[in-house]
Amino acid sequence: MGSKTVLAGDVIIEPMELIKASKKVILGPGLRMDQDVVRASKCGQLKTKPPNTFWVDAHQKRYVPTRGELVVGVVMAKAGDIFRVDIGSSETASLSYVAFEGATKKNRPDVNIGDVVYARLLIAHPDVEPELVCVDSHGKKGKLGILHDGFLLSCSLNLIRKILSPKCTFLSLLSKELKFEMAAGMNGRLWIRGKTVKETIAIGNAILALEFVPNDQ
Repeated sequence: MGSKTVLAGDVIIEPMELIKASKKVILGPGLRMDQDVVRASKCGQLKTKPPNTFWVDAHQKRYVPTRGELVVGVVMAKAGDIFRVDIGSSETASLSYVAFEGATKKNRPDVNIGDVVYARLLIAHPDVEPELVCVDSHGKKGKLGILHDGFLLSCSLNLIRKILSPKCTFLSLLSKELKFEMAAGMNGRLWIRGKTVKETIAIGNAILALEFVPNDQ
């Protein structure tokens, strides 16, 4: 995986060369197509993952919704059959009561204001309100849904990417010492539940401290 520093507005040559060769290219966060030109929309490190994935890795706390990403949100309000969920973006996301496994008009999920949910972004577009679902493509909840008890922490988006990287062994090492459950949202939210409140706080502090540890350590 390579990287180089780019500024907002820079023309990104690498994906354009693949496009000219009629090859499929995946543009991730921080990159956009401007007519036939690929430009960076924010400053940071241009990351590439063979054979054709490109994105900009930047330190930021404001989350920009991206379709398919997993996020941790807080239910803020209910309007009819729709729940309003704060995911840390510029506007709240919508979550329908039928977006849960087995949910019907007669069998509605038990969701209350203040609940923490782990969900997937079904719709994410600058001109459209973000929409969440708590099921996968097969209608199964898997690890998605309401997160009970536990602590909710906020961190940088960079830290989330760091701990979810296959190269990061910290969580596997930590789990050998302390038993805990965790849901990491790409929106800079961490939900953690340990055996005790004391252990949960200790685990949260240990993970937050990773922000200042170099990636090669």
